[in-house]
Amino acid sequence: MNKDTTTWFTSWFDTPFYHILYKDRDDTEAQHFMDTLTGYLNIPEGGTILDLACGRGRHAIYLNTLGFDVTGADLSENSINYAKEFENDTLHFDVHDMCKPYNKTFDAIFNLFTSFGYFDNDIDNLNTIKAIKADLNEAGFGVIDFMNSEFVIDTLVPEEVKTVDGIDFNLKRYVADGYIFKDISFTADGEDYKYQERVRAFSLADFEAFFEQADVYLLDVFGDYKLRKFNAKTSERLVMIFK
Repeated sequence: MNKDTTTWFTSWFDTPFYHILYKDRDDTEAQHFMDTLTGYLNIPEGGTILDLACGRGRHAIYLNTLGFDVTGADLSENSINYAKEFENDTLHFDVHDMCKPYNKTFDAIFNLFTSFGYFDNDIDNLNTIKAIKADLNEAGFGVIDFMNSEFVIDTLVPEEVKTVDGIDFNLKRYVADGYIFKDISFTADGEDYKYQERVRAFSLADFEAFFEQADVYLLDVFGDYKLRKFNAKTSERLVMIFK
């Protein structure tokens, strides 16, 4: 069963298999990152945060427990329906296309865990940054947490099998046409599935060009979730803070 991968993220992220494959993601690390980041940005108590491409809301739900008024937005209806179960007076979730402004202003807007660079069209990447800028209040900060493409390409594992909940996920990774691809194939309940993830291998220089075009000011660049200095060769992440 081959899915149309032209907008792969709308189909793959909406499947239960996506959540099975990635269910062992480190929540503790993610929570420490949110503690460190909100402290560093000095977001006021009760401050408003937009978690853009929030998935099932794990960052948004945690940020809300820290006392922030959080909105989570994502294109995946299934993920948002799941996240809505956790809503309260200061935690809301919406289906939203991040290329377009949310039309509300926030103290901070977070785009976390490489939730950028999916689009075929460069203009959509630029429009996302413009939309973030439009939705920040005067004192607000934007944060994009992306992979460090150079490090990822240097350490790419071409093939591996990951077994989760009795499903053998066959993963193939490669670089082509400026994208990092991951082909995912597996059999579940007697049916064969194939999906593909692809993310543009953007460098810091690429982001700097986007920021310039969007008239956004890059304030800080960090290389990991402890907010240590970015090094293109050795850093795992590319965390950019802008306004």
